[in-house]
Amino acid sequence: MLESRVDIVQRNLLSYLEAASPSPHPLRPDEPLRERSTLTAGRAVEIFQDQVLSRLLDVASRKLKERNQSFYTIASAGHEQNAIVGTLLRRTDPCFLHYRSGGLMMARSRQDPDVDPIRDTLLSFVASKEDPISGGRHKVWGSRRLWVPPQTSTIASHLPKAVGMAFALDRRRKLGLEPRLPEDSIVLCSFGDASASHATALAGINAARYAFRRGNRCPILFVCEDNRVGISVKKPRRWIADSFSGLSQLAYLAVRSNDMVEIWDTVQQAIHLCRNGRRPVFLRLATVRLWGHAGSDVESTYRSQQEIEEVEAQDPLLHNARLLVESGAAAPRDLLAYYHHTEERIEQASEWAIRRPKLRTAEEVMAPLAPYDEAAILADATGKTDASARRRVFGDALPEEASAPTKRSLAAHINAALADEMIRRPEMLLFGEDVGHKGGVYHVTAGLQKRFGAARVFDTLLDETTILGMAQGLAHYGLLPVPEIQYLAYLHNAIDQLRGEAATLSFFSNGQFTNPMVVRVASFAYQRGFGGHFHNDNAIGALREIPGLVVATPSRPDDAARILRGMLAMAATCGRVGVFLEPIALYHEKDLYESGDGLWLRDYPVSGDENAVLLPGQVGLEGTENRDLLLVSYANGLRSSLRAAHRLSEEDGVRARILDLRWLSPLPLEAVAEHAGACAATLVVDECRATGAGIADAVLAHLLESGHRGPAASVRARDSFIPLGPAADTVLVQEDDIVAAARALLARA
Repeated sequence: MLESRVDIVQRNLLSYLEAASPSPHPLRPDEPLRERSTLTAGRAVEIFQDQVLSRLLDVASRKLKERNQSFYTIASAGHEQNAIVGTLLRRTDPCFLHYRSGGLMMARSRQDPDVDPIRDTLLSFVASKEDPISGGRHKVWGSRRLWVPPQTSTIASHLPKAVGMAFALDRRRKLGLEPRLPEDSIVLCSFGDASASHATALAGINAARYAFRRGNRCPILFVCEDNRVGISVKKPRRWIADSFSGLSQLAYLAVRSNDMVEIWDTVQQAIHLCRNGRRPVFLRLATVRLWGHAGSDVESTYRSQQEIEEVEAQDPLLHNARLLVESGAAAPRDLLAYYHHTEERIEQASEWAIRRPKLRTAEEVMAPLAPYDEAAILADATGKTDASARRRVFGDALPEEASAPTKRSLAAHINAALADEMIRRPEMLLFGEDVGHKGGVYHVTAGLQKRFGAARVFDTLLDETTILGMAQGLAHYGLLPVPEIQYLAYLHNAIDQLRGEAATLSFFSNGQFTNPMVVRVASFAYQRGFGGHFHNDNAIGALREIPGLVVATPSRPDDAARILRGMLAMAATCGRVGVFLEPIALYHEKDLYESGDGLWLRDYPVSGDENAVLLPGQVGLEGTENRDLLLVSYANGLRSSLRAAHRLSEEDGVRARILDLRWLSPLPLEAVAEHAGACAATLVVDECRATGAGIADAVLAHLLESGHRGPAASVRARDSFIPLGPAADTVLVQEDDIVAAARALLARA
């Protein structure tokens, strides 16, 4: 049998240890390896042991893969010097880790005697549901006990939320809330050199620099593990140094050698600078990548045999073994004995791990995806707001006190509901572009910064990735973020922060970590031609396809306050991530049928009872006794449907029932089916684009699959971006379209 590169690397290490002679001058465990260094012989041996443990777990993964028992072969081999970082950090320093952080995790695990890194890692390799972090859903580095939230990213999309976590450490203190970590904790964020060029990584680093430049503490240590190749693509020489060493507001340190003592001293310096300076620090850690990108990677297709052997000669375990033996820190026989003992432990644990139970049902897989406790949510949402605090915030004009003037627009209701919730929830933060001083582009957040201060209502830099990343980090630390995305079209710049990061956290941590938040987004079209596509986006398909994400939109002003309360309560009690789509065209709308009728204004629903909150599945209904036609819609479409129903009644004698979905994910499909069954025909009015952008396809599919027999159809917007000016009406659903579609449908009934 041909010897694999894994075997060759391991043989090189064992051959050295078997042939090496012990130093004639052994060191005591408390003696430094080198003069003027704090790295002692005992600590150096522990680091080497952690590195061997990481390496042999990588070997075990590949052996198990050959038996079809392991499902993950991306190794940490060659990156094990990151164990030094893990040794020098405290267990109370949260870590957002690169997927090659095995050495660091082994060192981190040493700090908690109740953590068994061998069993934990093997359970993740074999996808057992007893894996203590993901429950068998993915191989991720993570631990609730060790303050390591799991990261699934291979493109450094975890950097923005790590920055948010660093920002949160100080912000929680500023708000007078009980700290959950020591005051001098820092955040560690590691990533590979190839992904350092990714737009998300650059956004995260830029956000840290920006925050520090603005006078905010941001104690984050970026560790770039530089193996100088991204799968098969080599980087230019000094690319990391050239890209990051000259940036203002970012301290840059580099380890260029494979020397354990130099690495220790430099990492120690970086941590000290970050911890005491409360500032962002960038550390380049030179590494090598052994055995290719993953088990399936044929490295010989893009590296010559000479290159492969040159990389293998830089094996950090081989270098560290030589250092320990030659310095007298350890005898070669002791290192060899530890190696073989660890190998035996892992082999035994491997046989145990493959027999542990796997996830077997869809219900098991999805259990942590969308936690929902209605009783807890209602209890939270209907809690009374302190009357004296409300009076201080609102002054003499409580939103519900006067008679006629209390009928207010959708924007006013959102503003009042945000204020009420911020009174009740001292951990709630509101932020985004132009949210603070300006009060929002449409003045929805007007006055909130003045009422609650710049520590709770603040402006961010103009970057949606940073805004959503910041929200995740804040949520990790027990705050309740309400970030604003200025327009729906802008959300697509950063959708992976929701899709790949925020919405996956509970799933991949088996519910142990959550990042609760409610993302407010100015949404949809119908702004009388203003702004074109970038301010009139009518596509929500990218949100609806994200598992576990709650998506809701109000039509009526009072519903806006009720839904917002429900979403915030879901976030606070169940850790959910929600998106609250605010129809721009309805922000300041007053009238329904004719100018001056004021029928779109509503009284403010005062918090404190079940009628003041809406939860998923609760739909809006008008004309509940009508049975000729069911119109199903949401947001702007609801208003258009009401107007169309009025015309159908006046001109055709048709009695229409109108259902406001309110919840776009999960859709209230049971309610739709119930009311469709009571009406002669069903028309879905979907203001989003026809193909995959809205809700009509899902609603109609459910009616068909649930056995609905009545005629059903939809009217949807055209598959077009929205142009500027009056031409917008040519591609958007119009009132005439609804009337025409209803008449055609009823003709078939």
